[in-house]
Amino acid sequence: MMNGGFSMNDQLTIAGRTFRSRLMVGTGKYETFAQMRDALDASGAEVVTVAVRRVNLDQREESLLSFIDLDRYFLLPNTAGCQTAEEAVRTARLARAAGLSNWVKLEVIPADGTLLPDPIATIEAAQILVAEGFVVLPYTTDDHTVAKRLLDAGCATIMPFGSAIGTGMGLTSPERLRRIMDVVGGRVPVVVDAGIGAPSDAALAMELGADAVLVNTALAKAERPVAMAKAMGLAVEAGRIAYNAGRMVKSAVASPSSPVAGLLTK
Repeated sequence: MMNGGFSMNDQLTIAGRTFRSRLMVGTGKYETFAQMRDALDASGAEVVTVAVRRVNLDQREESLLSFIDLDRYFLLPNTAGCQTAEEAVRTARLARAAGLSNWVKLEVIPADGTLLPDPIATIEAAQILVAEGFVVLPYTTDDHTVAKRLLDAGCATIMPFGSAIGTGMGLTSPERLRRIMDVVGGRVPVVVDAGIGAPSDAALAMELGADAVLVNTALAKAERPVAMAKAMGLAVEAGRIAYNAGRMVKSAVASPSSPVAGLLTK
């Protein structure tokens, strides 16, 4: 179905699985699990990521999983807290063995205080996990060379940061993100992950050509998380429609919005 040039079938596809929403959301930092649940609902997201280390795999009814409707949301385990490739691989294997998923949002972040991913360890872990049959969605830097290595490793997405985790600084290097999109060339989705602080940041990421965004702190730490989640979902949708519509070409010369020819004169 087409509406003004916008296809209602414009869905996000990752490793053969399709999603209507292009907003992914995290589950950390909320004041309560109930608040998290309500924000997830308001966001319209379908993909929800959880840190494997935060999940009680033996007693799920007492963990955050009891507040996530697994019939409604696609659960994406992540390896947050892992500082080496070995830790990340072990954590992913644990999640799969526990029946969570063979999908994994791969995060390898050294304990240096920056919360920036270790690109070498991330590539190493990705190669191992892909070889073992995992669907790997790696959190990475905004370096196009690293993105190419992860693509060559067989990752299902490339997930560069907009800016450092939890800063809310938005897209500090839009051109670097655009270069990654050029390198990936549509072979897998590019998901901007980390640094999104406001709906305008999410919309800009989508307007640049990102296939999706992943947001956590901007929702959880907003004054009203549920309202912000709703706004973020709308921004992602608007940004995607705008990208498909094709923005006007920028011009250094002003141009009237109404024609000047044929105006009535005295």
